Amino acid sequence: MHFLDNPPLFLFFTGKGGVGKTSLACAAAIRLADAGRRVLLVSTDPASNVGQVFGQAIGSHVTAIRSVGGLSALDVDPQAAAAAYRARIVDPVRGVLPEAVVAGIEEQLSGACTTEIAAFDEFTSLLTDTRLQSGYDHIVFDTAPTGHTLRLLQLPGAWSGFLEHNPDGASCLGPLAGLEKQRARYRDAVAALADRQRTRLVLVTRAQAAALKEVARTHDELDALGLSRQFLVINGILDPDEAVADPLAMAIVRREQAALQAMPAALQSLPVDRLALKAFNLVGLDALRQLLAPSLLPAGSEPPALDALRAPPLSSLIDALAGAGHGLIMLMGKGGVGKTTMAAAIAVALARRGRDVHLSTSDPAAHLTDTLAGELAHLTVSRIDPQAETARYRRHVLETRGRLLDDAGRALLEEDLRSPCTEEIAVFQAFSRIIREAGKRFVVMDTAPTGHTLLLLDATGAYHRDMVRQMGDSKLHFTTPMMQLQDPAQTRVIITTLAETTPVLEAASLQADLRRAGIEPWAWIINNSLACASPRSPLLRQRAHNERVCIDAVASRHASRYAVVPLQADEPVGLQRLAALGD
Repeated sequence: MHFLDNPPLFLFFTGKGGVGKTSLACAAAIRLADAGRRVLLVSTDPASNVGQVFGQAIGSHVTAIRSVGGLSALDVDPQAAAAAYRARIVDPVRGVLPEAVVAGIEEQLSGACTTEIAAFDEFTSLLTDTRLQSGYDHIVFDTAPTGHTLRLLQLPGAWSGFLEHNPDGASCLGPLAGLEKQRARYRDAVAALADRQRTRLVLVTRAQAAALKEVARTHDELDALGLSRQFLVINGILDPDEAVADPLAMAIVRREQAALQAMPAALQSLPVDRLALKAFNLVGLDALRQLLAPSLLPAGSEPPALDALRAPPLSSLIDALAGAGHGLIMLMGKGGVGKTTMAAAIAVALARRGRDVHLSTSDPAAHLTDTLAGELAHLTVSRIDPQAETARYRRHVLETRGRLLDDAGRALLEEDLRSPCTEEIAVFQAFSRIIREAGKRFVVMDTAPTGHTLLLLDATGAYHRDMVRQMGDSKLHFTTPMMQLQDPAQTRVIITTLAETTPVLEAASLQADLRRAGIEPWAWIINNSLACASPRSPLLRQRAHNERVCIDAVASRHASRYAVVPLQADEPVGLQRLAALGD
């Protein structure tokens, strides 16, 4: 494996959600530990499932993995880090400042930006703590999905620049004096990331055109940040031998080979490893050790017979949705499970029934126009562009609040608007504008991967609490976005997942988080199911057999209603194929 040749101290595994970053990071850490190295495995992913992979609880403290000598793990919990961060700022002023002032500070510190800053504080300590590093030969990072990772890596420069020009300022984080003290640590963290002798970035992707395009963009953005020591792993490639006498397997092989042949030029110069699709679920120590091995099926194994799977189709959910006439439909789930495709299929089906539909996304990695590849009556498509929304928000603030300020005041306002927190506010306002339309027509939201979505909902909740506090006992009627999300008559949340152990567990965890926020998911979609596609390939039949347990778990334990969408021989791109999914 090229990416494990002479590995440095830091190895970062990054890529779009659902491509196998966690499995690959765990397998690499096990292989290094089995070779006698002292290894620390760290997850900075808000949707981390490292503990599920190893079958033991892993928290915010270094924990020895019982089954692997020399391997320890640490899970950076963004929410716990944010709580600790808030406590460090708020606790010293409790009892000193009036309760109303303390409550205002806590409200300022309840947004998504605080969560990211707090998680980044934890992240940088690992990159700069020489005492901790002396205890390990390698520190392996299972990083967050691509958008989060890039934001995480860009924060040091962004905050350093903000502090440089505004050392006494304040933002939605409250006073920034505490961050000033971290400047040296941020600078050291950036230096460690850019050091080719200490850091190696492993870009993980699948043999799919969209995934390769996405990872090429990640490569360019990381390279522009000075993170140039990159390796590429293309995961889960179906062996061409499996395509004999199986039209579905043949279609998958052709699609993958075409994507590899057309791989973006930026990736072709990187050291590349290609990993074959395995027949088994990548949970447990034995499975992880086999991930980097060449074998596909256990020796002498016979693929099981497959009975026909009787499960509700996607059209059953669309029938129920169409009856409402209008409302907000939110697709949620981990990255890589097909939320964009499912959102597009639902929107197309509703539009074909004559319903007015606005299809939008808050996912930085989504490609709705590519998925639709055409126009349809009754269907409007949009995307929340963070950069465009931030520019719009800055212009609005300067034209309103800034209009009444003198030159010095306007200069201070412009400095404050350069804070990274401005983007959070701008994206939230765009999200709020779109969901207000749901009172008159269908709004289908393809949300970002799980971590992004929860941060977005956290911002929504902060706004809700602030509105309630401001209105007090007023009899004026108002509706906040969170109230709309919590109302089952107005909003239907659909969780999208795959029929695999880890995605189902993560979807169940997302459902629990939503319920704590007072949001009850309306349905689940199990996408790309082999069990519904009747494959003939031995490897695909084994994977289809493995899916049955996961589908049964969704049907019996997790979902009040659900649908299963079979893996398609042809990629579901374009209006005709999307319509076929809904039919």
